[in-house]
Parts: sequence; structure tokens; C-alpha cells
Amino acid sequence: MLQGITNRDIRDSIRKRIRGLVTDPEKQGKALGNPLRGIRSIRVYHERYRVLYRVDQGQVIVTVVAVGIRQEGNRQDIYALAKKLLRSSLLDTP
Repeated sequence: MLQGITNRDIRDSIRKRIRGLVTDPEKQGKALGNPLRGIRSIRVYHERYRVLYRVDQGQVIVTVVAVGIRQEGNRQDIYALAKKLLRSSLLDTP
């Protein structure tokens, strides 16, 4: 998903934000509700893009599960895409 973003500044901003998850990932972002329970969301690049991730508490492993733009009402919205991945069993929630 990250490689699908053609703007280098946006990609770099997202990468930097993901690297920032090394420190206290469970305190960053927003916990999402059903059906994306167990996944957190952080805002990136003028708050238009989102990085969806989950934290495995047992080993403190952060897994980025989706990256994309927030466009409410659009089928390409990152949350709509994540729900579609979940329905297709391509995305697991803890």
C-alpha cells in the first residue's frame, strides 16, 4: 500500500511516523471499534492519511496492517478498505 502512494514526501512522512511507533505504540493513535477492534489508527501528513496497526502485547510487536488516505464516503477510504480486507479474511484482528 505504501508503494502505491506516488508522492515521495507523503511516503517519507508515513515511514517516519511508522518508525515512531517503536516508542509506546499502544499510547499512540486511536483504538478502533468493531469490526476493526484490536487495531489502532494514527494520522499522518496533514491528517489526511492513516496508518492502521496492531500491537501484540505479549512480545510488543507492532504490525502495520494498512496505509492509505482518509476520504469519508469514498470506496478507497482506508477504513472502508480495511473492513473489506477483514471481510475477505486478508486482515486478522486479535
